[in-house]
Amino acid sequence: MPNTQRPKKMSVYGAGSWGTALALQLARNEIDVLLWAHNSDAITEYEKARENTKYLPGVAFPDTLHCTDSIEKAMQHANDQLIVVPSHGFRDLLKQIKPYMNAKHSIVWATKGLEVGSGKLLHEVLIEELGENVPYGLVSGPTFATEVAHGMPSAMTAAASTEELATRTAAAFQGGNYRVYSSTDVLGVELGGAIKNVLAIAAGISDGLGFGANARSAIITRGLAEILRLGKSMGADTETIMGLAGVGDLVLTCTDNQSRNRRLGLALGKGADLDEAIAEIGQAVEGAKSSHSISILGERAGVEMPICETVQKILYSGLAPAQAVKELLGRELKPEFS
Repeated sequence: MPNTQRPKKMSVYGAGSWGTALALQLARNEIDVLLWAHNSDAITEYEKARENTKYLPGVAFPDTLHCTDSIEKAMQHANDQLIVVPSHGFRDLLKQIKPYMNAKHSIVWATKGLEVGSGKLLHEVLIEELGENVPYGLVSGPTFATEVAHGMPSAMTAAASTEELATRTAAAFQGGNYRVYSSTDVLGVELGGAIKNVLAIAAGISDGLGFGANARSAIITRGLAEILRLGKSMGADTETIMGLAGVGDLVLTCTDNQSRNRRLGLALGKGADLDEAIAEIGQAVEGAKSSHSISILGERAGVEMPICETVQKILYSGLAPAQAVKELLGRELKPEFS
């Protein structure tokens, strides 16, 4: 039975593995999808080959998925816009699409992170660039691009500034082996998706040092406490953080080596240099970019976030991973719930 709430057309910005995977899911739901990337040569190759030959080779594009390097064409193609670029490129892309915005457009993103430097949440960036009247939202959850692209069972949350947009976005992705839940807690979904990346680096560092399952479990649990403390102080819904976009995504990225953030941590724990490790991964590692911004958020809110702060020191202040662990374990005694 057709889903009447599902949009007929959507444009997706960002032809990396995640953007392409989401575009594939939408297209398989018989949505007319236009996938944008700034690299003209790459996007021409993908359209000709009918697959993303760089990031998802072997996964054929449905007939309802096509490519473009034109912002104007993508904006004119659909009212529903999905942004899947790294967080450091989020504001710039908003500036590029702004001249083509009209009253029918809505903006949803699948970017996980904060604005580098300012510590601003992405919905704050969007409001600054496009104004308060644009319906907006995001999708997030425990989903790896390769598994989504291959149609493996997955679930995520679609949160938006209005119930109507949250429901429409969920309907767009729901189908086949993909389960989607709707929410209006944009803040909670943003925080879960951003902070878990930093915690995944911490889990990777621990495993890279050879510390085992006990330490990894402790990092996940105490990391969750950091997300909950910050979320509560900022007004996020605790249930959101305990759901797919919080606990679900945290467990996924801390325990599976498909996570770029975890792989970065593993490399650092084994003694690799930060720049070399990121270069070897070959794609954006959001936790490395967001760690300083998350520390800024914690400071503004007056919330202790020792694991996130320690990761930031390892990445950018020269703190040795082994010394970092000693400092975390040597912190003053306190009740578990305080």
